Amino acid sequence: MHAVEVEFDADHPLMEAIQQRDSHAMAELIQRHGRWVRGVIFAVIGRTDEVDDIAQKVWIRVWNQAGGLEDVTRWRSWLYRVARNTATDAIRGRQRRRRLLGRFFDYRGQGRQHAPAAEQSILADERQQAVIDAIAALPALYREPFVLKHLEEWSYKQIGQALDLPVDTVETRLVRARRLLRERLAGKV
Repeated sequence: MHAVEVEFDADHPLMEAIQQRDSHAMAELIQRHGRWVRGVIFAVIGRTDEVDDIAQKVWIRVWNQAGGLEDVTRWRSWLYRVARNTATDAIRGRQRRRRLLGRFFDYRGQGRQHAPAAEQSILADERQQAVIDAIAALPALYREPFVLKHLEEWSYKQIGQALDLPVDTVETRLVRARRLLRERLAGKV
């Protein structure tokens, strides 16, 4: 058994304590698995600027929904789904805001000529480094297993369990992710 699996298995009592509304257990869970949750969020949204805000929302949902977790031995996959769903909700919210902003510029009679300049400014602020941008540009299909493997150091088996995929599919997606990254980073790094 891998160290990460042992660590997660040791947290079953912690989850039971959280279900009993133990705030110290919640703080311990955040301390132990905050980095992992942030990795899951990044794998979904592909941006670093929103990870902290979304992580806070994840932990609030965990606190509020832990009582509904019937089998604490499956808490890791439950936490993964909470983090993934919260990140997906954030993407939808961002898309709604962009549509509203576009309508606002149209309504004000300024047309679309200002929207591209504003979008360029936002995109320029988001670009922190070429490697993060390349990872973020990966389709979620490849980005999620890539982040879980290379940033979170999960085994192929753990990734397969979290994403409900056979190990062979995980391996194939990782190979494709690496190839896409090499292509995107050619001449940049």
